[in-house]
Amino acid sequence: MTFRHQMLFAGPVSVFRRAFGRFAGARGGVSAVEFAFVVPIALYLFAGAVDYGLAFYLQMQARQAAQVGLQYAAMNGFIPNAASTDPRSPAAIANVVVNATMFSGLAASPSPTSYCGCASATGVVRQDCGDTCSDGTKVGTYLKVSASGTYNTLVPYPLIRNSFPLNASATVRMQ
Repeated sequence: MTFRHQMLFAGPVSVFRRAFGRFAGARGGVSAVEFAFVVPIALYLFAGAVDYGLAFYLQMQARQAAQVGLQYAAMNGFIPNAASTDPRSPAAIANVVVNATMFSGLAASPSPTSYCGCASATGVVRQDCGDTCSDGTKVGTYLKVSASGTYNTLVPYPLIRNSFPLNASATVRMQ
């Protein structure tokens, strides 16, 4: 039997082995295939880390804006019913809050408010103005400034909302 006859009658498996056998031990493209599988997953995880970091940064910006509004009110005073052109008005404080950071979606919402209360270990307990606190001190006047905004994710993620509310508030005793 000649070589040509061996090729004809060798069967499909042997022909396949002869034709593609040289690729069986090749490892040259394995790295490229692994790279093609790993890179999209790594980029998606990296984008999630950047997204989370940006949301955390904007939350800090909202908190800072509320604190800047309180500082402004502490320096200029606060009159709840003042005209919007008065620097002691809620509108003036809200304007300071909005312009305190580069966060463009930030608003002073709800509007700055004052109330009377007594300091306690858990916070400020609201009480009528002019009363006396349980520890014998005079009821104080407090000012609360809030900042709120919405963060929209950079990339839509499955099973996770694409926007998150960012809220911050700060309170100070005015007198």
